[in-house]
Amino acid sequence: MVNMKYNTIIFDMDGTLLNTIEDLTDSLNYVMEKNGLELFSIDQVKHMVGSGSAVLIERALQGGRENPDFDRILSEYSVYYENHCNIKTGPYHHIPELLRELKKRGYKLAIVSNKPMAAVEELRKAYFGDCVEVAIGVTDKLRRKPYPDECIAAMEELGSKKEDCIYVGDSEIDYQTSVNFGVPCISCLWGFRTKEELIAAGAGNNIFVQDPLEILDRV
Repeated sequence: MVNMKYNTIIFDMDGTLLNTIEDLTDSLNYVMEKNGLELFSIDQVKHMVGSGSAVLIERALQGGRENPDFDRILSEYSVYYENHCNIKTGPYHHIPELLRELKKRGYKLAIVSNKPMAAVEELRKAYFGDCVEVAIGVTDKLRRKPYPDECIAAMEELGSKKEDCIYVGDSEIDYQTSVNFGVPCISCLWGFRTKEELIAAGAGNNIFVQDPLEILDRV
């Protein structure tokens, strides 16, 4: 029997479990090119994602939400990405092994993401359907991260208590989510932010891991 500090682990998806950055970049550049607008590099998009589709488009467009084409381009992006969210996407190295081992040890696992719910559920089924029982993405019923609403919903669906939970993510949004949720945070360094960026955002007291399998010793 494994000695658990926690029995429930809530994971971010993009930059934590799945490397989604190429599909995100391709989808953004598809709608930008279609509308005769500036294209973005993968590195630029890494620093634009994390707060959901609307914020991504806001950051991409001159004038942000005040741009008269904002709603139309957001809609175009959302439709395109939903249909192209699993072209170049895949799990990070050692993620499948980590989740299988956690499941074997009896942990309750969930995904909470600022991606649209349809994409979250599609990717959960494609890659983690045998390990992760709960996945929550953006809907109009819950506030997105860094609000704790989605994490609370995941916790309740799993039948867990807050003191049972730990959160795993790669960005400052994930750090802020863990603070707002009131649980410890593991920051993974294979994702979309560097350790220096996370520390600058206030996450210096987080647990930092370089490889997914390190999480086994931290929970």
